[in-house]
Amino acid sequence: MRIDWTPLEQLIDRLDDGIDVGVGVIGPDGERWAHNPDRQFPSASTVKIPIMIEVYRMVDRGQVALDDTHVLTRAEKSPGSGVLRHLHAGLALSVADLLYLMMSISDNTATNILIDLAGMERINATMRELGMTNSVLGRPMRGRLAIEGEQENLATPDDYTRVLDALFRHEAASAASCEAMIATLERQQNRRRIGRHVPTTKGYRWGSKTGTNEGVANDVGFVAGPDGRILIAVFCRGAADEVRGEQVIADLARAAMRATGVAR
Repeated sequence: MRIDWTPLEQLIDRLDDGIDVGVGVIGPDGERWAHNPDRQFPSASTVKIPIMIEVYRMVDRGQVALDDTHVLTRAEKSPGSGVLRHLHAGLALSVADLLYLMMSISDNTATNILIDLAGMERINATMRELGMTNSVLGRPMRGRLAIEGEQENLATPDDYTRVLDALFRHEAASAASCEAMIATLERQQNRRRIGRHVPTTKGYRWGSKTGTNEGVANDVGFVAGPDGRILIAVFCRGAADEVRGEQVIADLARAAMRATGVAR
């Protein structure tokens, strides 16, 4: 039986405050629904998902190990989200530590260290290999949108639901690495977006990677329950503030859960 996506369509129709939204959803049986699926949005920190994938591919190739150590330098400290910019130079961090910090609290310093480790060109090649043809990692994390002369990091809903699907199908990397990355998504500490309305009762799981910048609120992730799983990507720009953007994402995620029967 086909899914009735009307609740999501109605929510988007009611967005009358100048918010531009792109949404992609894959239901439990693989049925897809999208709004502005190929529209490019500033990715903000959602681009950290393909960065993570390329690092795990390096692990699979034997080029790096999760317990390899990196020593933080003063010059590496990056503005924006995270804690490493406040910590002392000389701190020893494993690759696993850097991945956790990048994904769970969106640490920009950890992210830029991993970009240098993997290589921006290689990360973009991996994105293309995974079918993310309209998305790009154009520059390191700087805690702001691109300025003149810089390439913005760009994302589309379709590309990001596609890469989530590759993770769950164990096609993004080895099966063990894909499962490790899914577990990393579940360590997301911001539950005000996709995770806001997920039931806290036994049998439900969720994970995501948020992205935030001036006028931008994004979230890409999954919700799983006893009756199946949804994959969802929401990109939102033009909201009056972050609180409003997070509300839009949470409402759309709840509507997707209800429409697909994953949660009520």
